Parts: sequence; C-alpha cells; structure tokens
Amino acid sequence: MGVERAVISGATGFVGRSLASLVEAPIEQVHLAEPDWMDQVRAADYAGATVFHLAARTHGQEPDTEAAYWHDNVVKMRAFAQAAASGGAKRFVFLSTIKVNGEETSQRPFRSDDAPAPEDAYGRTKWEAEKSLANVPGIEFSIVRSPLVYGAGVKGNLLALLRLADSAMPLPFGAIENRRSFIHVDDLARLLVECGTHPAAAGRVVMAAHPDRASTTRLVASMRGFLGVPRRLVAVPRFLLEGGAYVAGQRARMRRLTRSLEVDAEETQRVLGWIAQISLETGVEDMVRTYRESIA
Repeated sequence: MGVERAVISGATGFVGRSLASLVEAPIEQVHLAEPDWMDQVRAADYAGATVFHLAARTHGQEPDTEAAYWHDNVVKMRAFAQAAASGGAKRFVFLSTIKVNGEETSQRPFRSDDAPAPEDAYGRTKWEAEKSLANVPGIEFSIVRSPLVYGAGVKGNLLALLRLADSAMPLPFGAIENRRSFIHVDDLARLLVECGTHPAAAGRVVMAAHPDRASTTRLVASMRGFLGVPRRLVAVPRFLLEGGAYVAGQRARMRRLTRSLEVDAEETQRVLGWIAQISLETGVEDMVRTYRESIA
C-alpha cells in the first residue's frame, strides 16, 4: 500500500520538490521557516497521514550559531513529531544526514549501527533530533541518513564547485583518490517514500547512497566534460591542498574535497529492496543542464 495522504515539511526545497512530485496522494505542506510555524504544525491534519520531515537549518544559513541550529533542527522537529503522534499519523519519516556518523571514513564505509560522532552544529543537532524522535510515544518513525545529494537544481557546495569548474582556469584536483558517496535527489525521494510505507522501515535508521563512490577528481572531470570545458586538472598532492586551506582558514571545506566519506547502503537494499539507480554522470548532467538554464 502506498502513501494515502502526506504532510510534508520542506516540500518546496531541493529534496522536497522531488518527493512531492513522486507522492501520488494529497499533500499538506507545513512551512517551518515561517514565523507562524507552530500554528501551522498545530493546524495540520495528521489523521492517517505519512509525515515527511525534510526542513532543516543547513550550512551557510544565518545566523550560523549552535542555538539557531538547535532551534530549527531539534525544537521544531520535536514539536512536529509530537503533533503528528497526537494527531494520529501513520508514520514519521525524518531526513537526517550522514554527518551524524562523522565527517570522514578511512577503513570502511559508515553503517547504521556505527557509533555517532558528529563534528559540527548541523551534525550534532541532527543527531539530537534523531534521539528526540525515538522518544516520541505513539508514532512509528523511520530515519534516513543521506550523503551529499545531487541532481537538477542542486544548491550549496556542489553548486559552488560547479561554478568553479565552469571556468578555463586549471584546478588542483587532478590527483585526489578519495571515495565519496552520493545520491541523486530522485533516488532519495524514492527511498523516503519506501520508508513511509515499508513495514520493515519502522523504527529503523536507513542509510542512503548509490553503490558507486566517486573521487573529487572524477567528479570535477565529469562536471567539466558536461560543461564542455577543458579538463585542466593539475595533480597537486593532498597535503599541499590541505595545508594551504588551513592557512586560509578553509580547512573543513578543503577536507570535504580531499577526504573520503563512504556510506554502506547494503542493509537498505537487503531489508527494503531499494537500490539507487541514477549514476553520478547522469546526476552531474542534470546539474549542468539546470545550471546552464539558470545563467542563460
């Protein structure tokens, strides 16, 4: 049985738009960024609905303080989940982040049962939100931890990297042999729906990722290929890139380009029968197409 009715926060965002287009049922939106967000939470009709909580404070939003992250990612989630439980929702699906597990991997990919080790305000408050959700009585829940999401209309760090790739200048990313997990926005939307309906998803932390992992070198080369820009990737050693970034106060940003962050989604495939289908190259092509349209 599919979703019969949905209540969605963040329905107008990057992932939310894809999810809303996939849900073949009536949708009620709750806008948690609005001043009257609590009134909207209280007024929503949750009876028999599947609730998808996608709205969150992410990197780059002001004010960039721990208190702001806590209010938007923990306080609002608690209120939303409690209202959904009291209102008779079927299930509450929470989009979390792989940053709950940590910022990088070394020996093996992150799994759902690994001890959380968030390193920034975003990761810490998402982890606190996960714990809060598990303590809300009277509702089934499913938590989805996602790596970096790509696809048409992407924002944030990937858009910034795409803009950098769209130039004739040589870039120092020709020798980075890291391994990073990604997921296309439409694959993630399919998984969210699966977590809203599959019996085995109840009470579970679900890992999302495409089985293919990509290096920064491959990612930027793919971007430049679809942009029609010469590859021009210079083989600069990782330690030089990270050392220069440290001096410039950009250590964390550079490590996201030089270090590995892998996600093991085999359990998700085994338990839910879901697997990401859209390749990195298709995702990059989608990004380039909408990027070109936006600057035309």
